[in-house]
Amino acid sequence: MIWKEEKEKLGKQILEELCQIRAIKTWYRDKKEGWTLHSGLWSPIYISLRELTSKKNAQKLLELIGNSLGKLIENEIGTIDKVMGIAMTGIYIATSITAFSGIPSLYTRKLENVKNLEDFEKYITQYGDHKLIEGDMENGDKIVIIDDLVTRFTSKILALEQLNYEAKKRGVSINCKDFVVLLDREQGATEKATKLGYSLYSLIPLKSKLHWLEDKFDPQEYSVIKDYFEDYSKFQNQDKRKEIISLAKI
Repeated sequence: MIWKEEKEKLGKQILEELCQIRAIKTWYRDKKEGWTLHSGLWSPIYISLRELTSKKNAQKLLELIGNSLGKLIENEIGTIDKVMGIAMTGIYIATSITAFSGIPSLYTRKLENVKNLEDFEKYITQYGDHKLIEGDMENGDKIVIIDDLVTRFTSKILALEQLNYEAKKRGVSINCKDFVVLLDREQGATEKATKLGYSLYSLIPLKSKLHWLEDKFDPQEYSVIKDYFEDYSKFQNQDKRKEIISLAKI
């Protein structure tokens, strides 16, 4: 099976299993007020893999995710030296990639109250001696940053800043231009990455593959979510949001 076909098969299987274990939540049946994402956008759909390791019978799914992303790296990026997981969910995804591909993994330390580059600069002036990355780095390492999903790319830039700062502090030269996520919400991250000179890879482009979940949702629920991904900006309007919230089943 060629990689393009295998990628489709793996992505569909993983997305359906995430829905099955309720890692994909909607305003319609889970939280009628919806969610404000890390990016600041309001959303009627929320995907969380943070509880994946604690959910019964979900360990095989995590193994499948690690194996699939390892294959993505092999087929779309090529030879690399290390993967680096972003705290917190990216850490065990990166570890899973290590288990199935043999690629060593690093991970970022969680920086409290750091949400943008300005916050990062302030943090460094106060806690510059703290280790920002866990794991060994060597001169010339080609490193790929790993996370569960991406919306606007902001948290990925912060992770790269951490990596570059830590590498400089350790006196090593590394190469990091590639980012891999399980899900891309397709809300501007790829465009931003490209503009900054980086490459973003995903196993599941959610907006493009949302139809894989059509039979998992109530028709009205699916219609709203599809409309949201077509034009999420209009959902940031308070009146529109109230209209959507009034449709919730709970």
